[in-house]
Amino acid sequence: MSSIPPDEITSGRLSGALRPDRAIAIDPRTGDGTLIDDPSLRPALVLSNRGFHDITETVCGYVEQRPGGWWLPVFGLVSTLAGVGTLMILYLLVTGVGVWGLNNQVDWAWDITNFVFWIGIGHAGTLISAILCLLKQKWRTSINRAAEAMTIFAVICAGTFPGIHVGRVWMIWMVFPIPNANGIWPNFRSPLLWDVFAVSTYFTVSLLFWYMGMIPDFATLRDRAVLRMRAASGPTVAPFINLRQDSLRAWIYGVLAMGWRFSTRHWQNYEKAYIMLAGVSTPLVLSVHSIVSFDFATSIVPGWHTTIFPPYFVAGAIFGGFAMVLGLMIPARELYPNMKELITLRHLENMAKIILVTGSMVGFAYFMEFFIAWYSGNQYESDVFVYNRLLPPFISEVLGLERSAPYWWAYWIMISCNVLSPQLFWFKRFRTSPMAIFAVSMAVTVGMWFERFVIIVTSIHRAFLPGEWGMFFPTPVDILTFVGTIGIFITLFMLFLRFLPAFAMSEIKNVLPQASPHPHHTAHAGQH
Repeated sequence: MSSIPPDEITSGRLSGALRPDRAIAIDPRTGDGTLIDDPSLRPALVLSNRGFHDITETVCGYVEQRPGGWWLPVFGLVSTLAGVGTLMILYLLVTGVGVWGLNNQVDWAWDITNFVFWIGIGHAGTLISAILCLLKQKWRTSINRAAEAMTIFAVICAGTFPGIHVGRVWMIWMVFPIPNANGIWPNFRSPLLWDVFAVSTYFTVSLLFWYMGMIPDFATLRDRAVLRMRAASGPTVAPFINLRQDSLRAWIYGVLAMGWRFSTRHWQNYEKAYIMLAGVSTPLVLSVHSIVSFDFATSIVPGWHTTIFPPYFVAGAIFGGFAMVLGLMIPARELYPNMKELITLRHLENMAKIILVTGSMVGFAYFMEFFIAWYSGNQYESDVFVYNRLLPPFISEVLGLERSAPYWWAYWIMISCNVLSPQLFWFKRFRTSPMAIFAVSMAVTVGMWFERFVIIVTSIHRAFLPGEWGMFFPTPVDILTFVGTIGIFITLFMLFLRFLPAFAMSEIKNVLPQASPHPHHTAHAGQH
């Protein structure tokens, strides 16, 4: 998108100046009015000719008004799943890791698979907010806040598994370099310790970045609650408690706003801090998943010992992270009123293009793994890819081979979801269809989980000696623990949409035509 604000004539013509109570008209050629290919026209980033007050009312309304009737049943379902996951973790702590499907051959399985999966999901938030901010991509304004929240919640889910997979979780403090009476220190040359520093740093910076961006919006919610409180309107917290909801909101959002008063000095410091955190966060996107990949790449295990893992993991994390953002925001824009005016088809198409690019990069990495295994001349390396992953039994029979890959189904699910399904986005009809984008994003999310499963399990279930060969089969505790983390993730995200501002109001207002400091030039920009 151009850094020049869209001119009012183009914005009004594309949006149709629809009233808030009318549905957005879908044109066969331009969709909601934003899918135009003419570079002389700048599509509107907010539809229905919204003004500053409309943005405030819409975004604050998601917090201040009751959600639709769908919210409570869905929240009850996902919170139940979160409770089941919590019970499985407690059962694990009481009983031991023997309740998992681990064995002497496959001592890393679903636990580390889920850890790497959730860390990858958490990458898109920082990418959208930090890198796109530095690149002045204005279309990020409607999706950055939700993506940042997704980062925080995904890292929380990821951090659960390293803590519980050690067996005696009460000794997890020993992974940190804390002075102790035994004189025992962690191995600073181990990538497992690098993980601790990388993930904790990433979580801290992402949390600060997310929270600082919400401070002006917390102040808006505080001031609106104070005005309603002074007018003595609004319901109480409970029938038997003489405390109005607005009083509680004013106090909570007042504490979170940290004294923000919308002064010029506050905005100046805010802009400086925001761009500095964006600059700090950008290298974290590259470093965190690179360090996670070192857990495998620094070993001598065939299938892991390759230098392609750092860029391969980073591309895959961005790939899976954008898919999860789409998987969350497409249902949200359908369920929440007026959200389609803030998250347009242009936003969805841009993210679909990124999924296409990163999916092609991941597919190239899959091919290069086979090439490197062949070019190295290492028979063990080649066997991992061919006889542990690639070759189905029926193909092996046709070729007259004695061996086949027992996990071939997982490998081909990965290829189908991660390489083949994104290729639909070469066609505009698919990358501009919310249903098609949602289907592909869900397929990519499934495929990225299988990618981590294939990398971890298929590389170690057959060691160098046939006597060390063994299969991994997940137990119900394995499965329910992972399902529980999905419930925790969606529960936290739904609470975020319910009680916190889901959009950066000031950033959305900055891309409106009314925000242009040169209204005369903007109004006539289309004539040149």
